[in-house]
Amino acid sequence: MSTDPTAPVDPVTVDTAATDAGPTADERPARRPLGMKDIVLMVVLGVVFGFLYWVFVQAWTALSVAMGPAGDFAQHLLAGSWLLVAPIAIAILRRPFVGIIAEILAAVIEVVFLGSPVGPLLLISAFLQGLGSEIPFALGRYRRFGWARYAISGLLGATLVFFWSAFRFGWFGQDILMLRLVVQAISGLVLGGVLAKVIVDALARTGVLANFAIGDDGTRVARRER
Repeated sequence: MSTDPTAPVDPVTVDTAATDAGPTADERPARRPLGMKDIVLMVVLGVVFGFLYWVFVQAWTALSVAMGPAGDFAQHLLAGSWLLVAPIAIAILRRPFVGIIAEILAAVIEVVFLGSPVGPLLLISAFLQGLGSEIPFALGRYRRFGWARYAISGLLGATLVFFWSAFRFGWFGQDILMLRLVVQAISGLVLGGVLAKVIVDALARTGVLANFAIGDDGTRVARRER
């Protein structure tokens, strides 16, 4: 093979080498807009988790009774469970704002169909939960979905909604404010972050998500690794 820098370069060789190397992040095809199946899935997730969130509220009530004088902390222990739908929707669809929308849809189910005593204010909480959960994935351009990113997603979602709750319930000025925040942040990290990753990975292994963006990205990675 010639090492002469002035020798002509075979364009076929160059094109083949570039293809084998795989596209860079900036060269990947632009993500298509949400299709009908994506919208349907987002609605289904919102409805399913709306009912699940109602179940978690019943668990919160039971746990607060069981904890006696410390029962007020039950909501912080379970706070992460109300964050699940956002990272799951984001990981599957990989589009901006789907986490926020899915959380709001779940809240609508709770308020309109399940009679949540919180009422319309729950929609504000849902927006903040979805926003906090979405930020880490947005910073990764909806292409990075490692354990740490899920954990930070749950942490931010739980923390952001905490300050709204603290305003509503008058926690500011309490001696145990920081303890409340720490407990809720840990719950968000574990239940709203790590557990979401476990659920997404389990669903992906079944193959039921192959026709969504998560499946498309997995196929591209597999092709580059061959």
